[in-house]
Amino acid sequence: MGNYIVFDLEWNQGGSVREQELKELPFEIVEIGAVRLDEQRQQTGEFSRLIRPQVYQEMHRVTGKLIHLTMEDLQKGDPFVQVAEDFLTWCGEDPVFCSWGTLDLTELQRNMDYYHMHLLSDGPLRYYDVQKLFSIGCEDGKSRRALEYAIDFMQLDKQHPFHRALSDAEYTAEIFARLNERVLKNVSFDNYVTPKDKRQEIHVVFDDYAKYISREFETKEELLDDPEVMSTKCYLCHRNLRRKIRWFSPNGKHYYCVSYCDRHGFMKSKVRIRKAEDDRLYVVKTSKFITPEEVDKIRQKQETARRHQRMRRRTSHPEQNGQSEE
Repeated sequence: MGNYIVFDLEWNQGGSVREQELKELPFEIVEIGAVRLDEQRQQTGEFSRLIRPQVYQEMHRVTGKLIHLTMEDLQKGDPFVQVAEDFLTWCGEDPVFCSWGTLDLTELQRNMDYYHMHLLSDGPLRYYDVQKLFSIGCEDGKSRRALEYAIDFMQLDKQHPFHRALSDAEYTAEIFARLNERVLKNVSFDNYVTPKDKRQEIHVVFDDYAKYISREFETKEELLDDPEVMSTKCYLCHRNLRRKIRWFSPNGKHYYCVSYCDRHGFMKSKVRIRKAEDDRLYVVKTSKFITPEEVDKIRQKQETARRHQRMRRRTSHPEQNGQSEE
């Protein structure tokens, strides 16, 4: 295994209507800060560089207040490609990236893509979301706290201001180094680059749930017809399960069902349909064993979804309900 690279980015965004239409680069990275840790999570180096803007030439008013940088400060930086190449060289071979939250790796790769650089991976990229790990190790596993909250929770010194890349990376590294080894089983996946075929699909089982990240599909209909996407196989004993609550969707983007395993009980499956960078579709499916009380809640959600669907049909086709005017 390579080094742990705990990193943070600061970015700017467009202020004018014309700039906001730049979909290829909604956030331009202006600072990279990182801390390098060895396998024992001991610090072995730091990286901190400003980046000279090439897309957005004015600082967004909210961004400027948050990161305490001006455009004059950023003019002292280097072009993004140079800084990114230096950063990746500094990371070493096979780095394990760590960040506070889910956005940084996506935006790093989006900026690299914009400048036609080679991306970090040809498929979903494993990394550690330290914000999630803090929740799993110190709270309920569901909450997502601000970085400063976690620093206060662990009673660590606040020696530097927040919202500068190196400072936030240092704080994140301090938290990461203190987490119990057992939480490191909970890897995350950045899906800026999605699986392009079945070989690249992700199947992973955690302590209390399983995750599947599918290849891309052209249409929603093709996706929902795929046996792998809509299967309800027990992720522990690998047997096909009988569905107690058939697949349903309350919103057309998330689909739920409940199956039953004789050995392990009720299993909830949730399919989330997401749009890839090339506008094709892919799925993130999670499966988890739940209690009978949780089954009842999902059944109630299904009934609510059915009522809403009936109401929409009545609204869309009033003539079918005797409401048309002669």
